[in-house]
Order: sequence, then structure tokens, then C-alpha cells
Amino acid sequence: MFNICCLNVKKFSISDIENLIGIKAHTIRAWENRYDLVPPKRTPTNIRYYDEEDLKVLLNIVALNENGYKISKIASMSREHISTLVKQFKTDWKNDSVQILNLSNAAIEYNEDSFSETLGGCIKEMGLIKAMDIVLFPFMKKIGMLWQTGTIDPSHEHFASNLIRDRIIVEIDKVKKPKRKDPKRFLLFLPEKEMHETGLLFARYLLKKCGHETLYLGAEIPYADLKKVVDSYKPDYAFIVLTSLNLGRDPNKVISKVMDTLNVPLLVAGSLISEFDVLVKDQLKPLKNVCDMVEFLEDL
Repeated sequence: MFNICCLNVKKFSISDIENLIGIKAHTIRAWENRYDLVPPKRTPTNIRYYDEEDLKVLLNIVALNENGYKISKIASMSREHISTLVKQFKTDWKNDSVQILNLSNAAIEYNEDSFSETLGGCIKEMGLIKAMDIVLFPFMKKIGMLWQTGTIDPSHEHFASNLIRDRIIVEIDKVKKPKRKDPKRFLLFLPEKEMHETGLLFARYLLKKCGHETLYLGAEIPYADLKKVVDSYKPDYAFIVLTSLNLGRDPNKVISKVMDTLNVPLLVAGSLISEFDVLVKDQLKPLKNVCDMVEFLEDL
């Protein structure tokens, strides 16, 4: 995101807007040319830009368009009418496109109340598993991409992920772990250079619901410490989640190092696993999505 100093107002280029709302730049320009829809502003040196109010309007337009309203119809509406219609969708918690846009808008504004309302509404309506599958993981993937491309600041990603993290912990505490005759022991951790705990906490939630035992170590655990933990805890499985591009674009190197260190069956999930090919190995189970995670853990 380019920065132009003017009363600390945040300004977005059209490429920033493209990333934020998920609509191609040429389509945004077409909306402007045909319907005078959200025309950009210009700096004293004639550089085109959009401000935060423009972004809100564009997010609302996308929400209406994805719910059946034609752009030509939207263009005839006032901004107030557009906002009123979108508010009617706001509590349609199963509408994943609207809720991802709501979360994105709240994160950009650092609006904790709005973010928590959307987060809580989705989980209450759908349950944590479905909410993670169709809203929260896609949202986190989007927000991570926006951070990597510089469209938003790292603080926006941290704001969102910490609120989601806190809510998953609340949901974990609510679970009454069922008794089972043969619970398995799971060692949950993130390897060095991996700090995104959302997926790992979700795995802990699933394991508790299934009645299994967990030892949760959290993020960026040094390899030197893991062997001692395994010798002491004696897990049946280790579970890691790989999402950070800091690990490189070949997750197989990290997986191999973890397996060589632990020498126990390894479950591995995360966006890097869904996006890149994982080499087939004995004692390795890649889990590419939420359905894979749920099915495997329920079948143990």
C-alpha cells in the first residue's frame, strides 16, 4: 500500500483495492467509466487513490453484487441505501462471502466490537467446525495474502488472528471431553519460524471433542527441545500446522526435519499443505482441509 501524507488519511491504490475486495482492477475501472461508481480521488500530483470511505462503499457493493444485485441497479442507489441493504445481510451468518467481507472491513478498521460480533454470530449459528471451514480459514488466508502483498499492515493480521485465537480458546474450554476406552496422546506444536497458532488451536478443539489427550506446546518450538518432550510424554502422534511462507515454499524440508527429530507418526495440516505437494512417507498423514482433519480424528 502506498502512503501519501495527508492528515494521516489512509490511501489505497487500485491494486490495493483489487486485493482487498477481490475484484479485478479493470472491472473497478469499468464500474467507474460506465456508472461513475466510486470514482477515485487524486493527489495534487494527479495520482489516483481511494480512501477508507471509498473502500467501505466498495466492500458493500461487492456484498450486494454477490447476493444477486446487478451493478447497474446498485449504481442507481445512494450510499445510504446500499449500506442499509448490506446491513440486512449482516446477520445472515451462513452467507460466507458477506461474513468474510464483514471480518475484512472490521479488521481494516481495528473494530473489535464489529469483528467479535461477526465471529460470534458465525460460530453460534454454524458451530466452530463449519465456521472455521467456510468463513474463518478462508478469511485468514485472504488477510495473510493482503499482508504479504503490503496491501494491509502486519498489525491488521495480528489484530484479526488474535481475536480468532482467543475465541477458539473459549470454545475449547466449553467442550466436555467424552470418555473413551482408548484415547490417543497427541503432541501439538509449531516448528521453528512458524508462529500462526489458529490451525493448531483448532486441532486441539477437535481432539478434545473426540476425547483424546493433548500436550499443547504452541509456536516456534526449538527442535532441540522436542526429543526430550517425546521421550517424556510418549505421544501416539505429533500434530503440526504449516502456514508461514517464512518456512519456504517446500514444506517437505520442514516435515522431514520434524519426523527425523521425533520418530513418531506425524499429522500435518495448514495452507502450505493444501497448496504444495507433500511427499508420501511412512508415518506421515497430510490433512489438506477441515474435512480431512475431522474424518481422520473421528475415525481413530
